Order: sequence, then C-alpha cells, then structure tokens
Amino acid sequence: MDQLFDTGEPPRGRTPVPAGEGPLAVRMRPVTLDEVVGQEHLLGEGSALRTAIERGRPHSMVLYGPPGSGKTTLARIVAAGAEAAFEELSAVEAGRAEVRQVIERATHRRRATGEGTIFFLDEIHRFNKAQQDALLPAVEEGLVTLIGATTENPYFEVNAALLSRCQVYELHELDAGDVAVLVCRAIERGECGDHTVGDEVVGFLADRSGGDARTALAALELACRTAGPGSEVTLEHAEDALQRRAVRYDRAGDQHYDTISAWIKATRGSDPDASLYYLAVMLEGGEDPRFIVRRMVILASEDIGNADPQALQVAVAAAQAVEHVGLPEGQYALAQAAIYLALAPKSNAATRAISAARRHVREHGAQLPPAYLRSAAYPGAAELGRGQGYDYPHDAPGHVAGQELMPAPLVGERFYAPDDAEAALRERLAEIRRARGVADD
Repeated sequence: MDQLFDTGEPPRGRTPVPAGEGPLAVRMRPVTLDEVVGQEHLLGEGSALRTAIERGRPHSMVLYGPPGSGKTTLARIVAAGAEAAFEELSAVEAGRAEVRQVIERATHRRRATGEGTIFFLDEIHRFNKAQQDALLPAVEEGLVTLIGATTENPYFEVNAALLSRCQVYELHELDAGDVAVLVCRAIERGECGDHTVGDEVVGFLADRSGGDARTALAALELACRTAGPGSEVTLEHAEDALQRRAVRYDRAGDQHYDTISAWIKATRGSDPDASLYYLAVMLEGGEDPRFIVRRMVILASEDIGNADPQALQVAVAAAQAVEHVGLPEGQYALAQAAIYLALAPKSNAATRAISAARRHVREHGAQLPPAYLRSAAYPGAAELGRGQGYDYPHDAPGHVAGQELMPAPLVGERFYAPDDAEAALRERLAEIRRARGVADD
C-alpha cells in the first residue's frame, strides 16, 4: 500500500491531516466489510464483489451511486484487502498527465517487485474521451485495477471501450435506517464528545439527510459544536446544522396516507399549487419517490383518462425518470407531472366503465364469447364452429362491421359512458354505433 520510492511525500490518495483530526464523516468511515451499512444487494454473503474483496483479488469496476452512499469507502476497503499499492485521484483536478504518472509508477512497481496497483479515480465521468482512453491499455493489460466512482450513469458518461473492461456496480441510496445506524455509531463511540443526543435528533438527521451519510454526520458534528461542551443537542441545533426544518411526517403512519390522499384530491381538484405543496411535504419528509410516482400513474388513468390520454404518458415518463436519476434530480420530473396532471381535463369515465364491467362479471358470471369470435388457431377448431362467420372489420366500409360482439345474453349492455370531458370520444362512439346499426342509448 506504500509508494515504490520514498519521496518524502505522503502516499498518493491520502491527505496530511491525521485521521483523528479529520471531519466526523472521515473518522467514521468504515474500514471493513462488516462495518459497511447498506448495499446488501452488492455485499451479501457469497456475492461476486464480496468474494473478490475477501480473497484480495479485486477486478476493475465502476461504482455508481448517489453522494454519501459509500463509493469511496468501498473503494478503500477493496484496496485495503488487496496486496497492491493504492493510488487515488479526482477527475475534477487531474488530467492526462496525472494519469500517465500513475501508470508510470504502476509500471515501476510491477517490474521492481511484482506489486500491483489499485487506481481509484473519483468522479470518473468528469474525464473526457481522450482522458478515459489514456487508461485503456493499463486496464486492459491488468497493469492497474481501476475503481471508478461516479454519481452519473456510467453507461452515458464512460466510454464503452473502458466500460467493457469494468464491472459496473450500482450503489443504492442509503435509507433512513442505514443513516441512523451510522449516526448512532458515532455517538456510541464518543466521537461527539460528552453531548447528549436524543432519538428525535437522530431520527431527524437520518430522515432529512436524503440518504447521504456524509451530510448526516457533518450536520451531527456541527450541531454538537453549536450546542457546546457537555450540552444536550436539541432538534433546533440539528435543524440549524442541516438548514432544514423538521417535518412532521411518518412514512409508516398517518402522515404517509393523509398527505398522499391530500395530494390526490388536490390534483384531482385541478389546483397545481396545492398539488405541488403536498408533493413538497412528501419529498421533504423523505417519502419514497417511487411511491409518489405510482400514485401519479394511477391518477392519470383513474381521474383523467381519455379526457387527456397524454397525461398517462407524462406520468409514466416521470416514473421512468425517477428510476433513472433518483433524487434529488427526480423532483423536477415529479413537479412537471404534478402540474400537468393538475391542469389536465378530468374524466373518470374509464374508471366507471371498468368498475361497471367487473361488477357485472362478479354478479352474473362470465359469458362465453359468440363462436365466431372464438379462436380458430388450433386443429379441429373449424369442426367445432370456432371462428366461422367472423365479419372482418377491415373489409367493411370505414373499418366498422355490424356484427354483434357481445355474448348473446349481454346484447345491448353498456358499460362505458363518455362524459363531458370526452366529447370527441362520445361523437366517435355515436358514429360507430350508427355504422354498426346499433342503437345509441
């Protein structure tokens, strides 16, 4: 883990600040896999990544995840378990010259002692194509084991050639429980001095840090300094440190259901400001954005429907955006969708129609389709009369045939009734019924 030559400088990737004097987030950085919180999907027993770390045989990889999710921590744990030198650069400050120096040192190590090199490149997405290409030969030959870290989707930001030589691991945002574990660990280890920190403060920091452990620990440290030696750290201290107010919001209790109910009703009521307010309450309270956007997709069909079919596309696109970029950037897609859904014309005709159809089936059972509508795609179907006499609509004028399509006992039954917001569909339905020779009720 040391440099090949004693230059009098600290090893690459380390700062001259003693570990015990660094920020709380640095002092609390896990140094073993057992200390890591979260990321069970990557580090579970028997997983490829955990096995590689435990055996000290890491492979080149790109760690992709939001801030404070543990990318740097994991990179250093990988390096600590391997018999290799560790080089660290940030793509924000480094360029091709610095990369070449890393490769030169790696070459000297390999020739002199056979020692390998792990090269941790933070913010790898900041490198342009030429800078990334400079890494290719060393990574491909195994001269260096590259560990890139990025908050941006590497499939868009990292060259395909370099990406093909690395395994991509996506780190998930820590949940509030994970962050609370780290905050409590810092308190229990005495890293906050002799302060008293209550559960309310721990819960606030965990809920309001947005899954960023670094943010929560930095706020805890600042709150302790503000409170003064031997004092109790209050919620007000934590609010001031995090520069956020405590929001009374229980994701597993009444606030969870009351606020989403209010959002639905405000949006259904076509009030974009109220819709945005309740959306903000949920986001500030740490609500899962996937839960919110699922309700948006439902509302787009349940309360808008064919009055504006584009609403469903907007909601689904917002859902895809949330999955793709997460928070905080996903809030923009959520806001866009909330405004669109609030201002869209409203219709629950589709909701009423499917409810009526299902109620009929529940009460009366399912009737068999007429024989001419049933499948004729298997041997013997013709002998049973299946598909015989079907009137193909595309052969009829206007692509509308007059053949009855309901089961015989249900002829004349109506489930769909277009409302005033679906005037165009109501006119189209009337035209179709006239073309089929069916009474327009």
